[in-house]
Amino acid sequence: MHELTIAVVTALSPSSTTLSEYGLHLLASLGKKAGVRVVALVEDRDDISYPDIPGVEIVPTWRFDGWSTPIRVTRTARRIGADVVLFNAHFTSFGSRKVPAALGLLGPALARLAGVKTVTLLHNIVETVDLEAAGFGSNAIVERLLRAIGTALTWILLRSHLVTTTMPAYVDILRTTYGASNVALTPHGSFEVPSPPQPPPARPRIMTFGKFGTYKRVEVLIEAVRLLDRADVEVVVAGTDSPNTPGYLADVESRLGGPTIHFTGYVAEEDVEDIFRSSTLTVFPYTATTGSSGVLHQAGSYGCPPVLPRIGDLEGLVHEEGYTGVFFEPDDAADLARAIAGVLDDEDRRNAIADHNHRAAAGLPLDDVVDWYLIHFGTLVLGSPVSVLRASLPRPAEGGNVL
Repeated sequence: MHELTIAVVTALSPSSTTLSEYGLHLLASLGKKAGVRVVALVEDRDDISYPDIPGVEIVPTWRFDGWSTPIRVTRTARRIGADVVLFNAHFTSFGSRKVPAALGLLGPALARLAGVKTVTLLHNIVETVDLEAAGFGSNAIVERLLRAIGTALTWILLRSHLVTTTMPAYVDILRTTYGASNVALTPHGSFEVPSPPQPPPARPRIMTFGKFGTYKRVEVLIEAVRLLDRADVEVVVAGTDSPNTPGYLADVESRLGGPTIHFTGYVAEEDVEDIFRSSTLTVFPYTATTGSSGVLHQAGSYGCPPVLPRIGDLEGLVHEEGYTGVFFEPDDAADLARAIAGVLDDEDRRNAIADHNHRAAAGLPLDDVVDWYLIHFGTLVLGSPVSVLRASLPRPAEGGNVL
């Protein structure tokens, strides 16, 4: 059987770049598959040490905010003999500045021109992004310009042999607005499905997790908890600044911090489960969304009930993927306080949400979603999905390599 060489262009934890956690779990799932060679084309950085991922070779290739990303990715893909390149992409995956961020998204088209099969996993689309909330639109003229550029970049991304998204609504938009016929749905998937939910800690602990400062802001959460006026409630802000807002969390801590408000900084992958399991609930203090939520899937996996804003994409995702939660009006501290109290004070409701979401997470792990990609890869490269899927049994554990 032909061994497929799959190159995956992605940020990778412990980098704080967008989609680095998803990249880690995507690679871990691909690395379990036999009959394929998986090569991760990751950021070229001297300040972090990448983990060994069984079955995956790690090749530092591109630089965040670099201008030569498409060229470097294409050259490396050709050098390693990639049969197909999967781009794990977001509109800010390759830069916090507008020009390098846009240039990075030319990678799939350039790789295709170089004769390599390309698949783009597009986590967001410009039609559904609140550019101002995401840190890109500063006024109406700038926003119109950026949307025009985003539309042009979408046309270019659709030059990939295949574009996949994690949201059914995105598939519909790409097909109807752009007339694309090379678009498919591949669900987000749960990173892992551990043991069932455990009893929450005796002291109520409200946690929020992510990269903060643009459309994810923690002031409303802190205000909501103070409105509860309950001395026994702790707040844990787990994560880092968004690349677009350096220094945001340090500023919030200096202004609003206190003995019951804890800022953890970066959470290592091996500590993620403990952060969720030691929390009573997870709050999503978002004012907008830019696609599917990995944090929602993690909360489901670890049985930590979510408190979510009523935002179109996020609320749609919750229902489409079988999750549930308690909702509040975004950026409304009083309504968030109401939602939090409703979960804290109702143990039966809290347990029901945790059990429901754990079952939803168990129903579609990322390991299974990866098989969908193998079907597409086999069709693109070999003309037959079966030739790749029949090699999908887990491979023996082995250390990753850094080239």
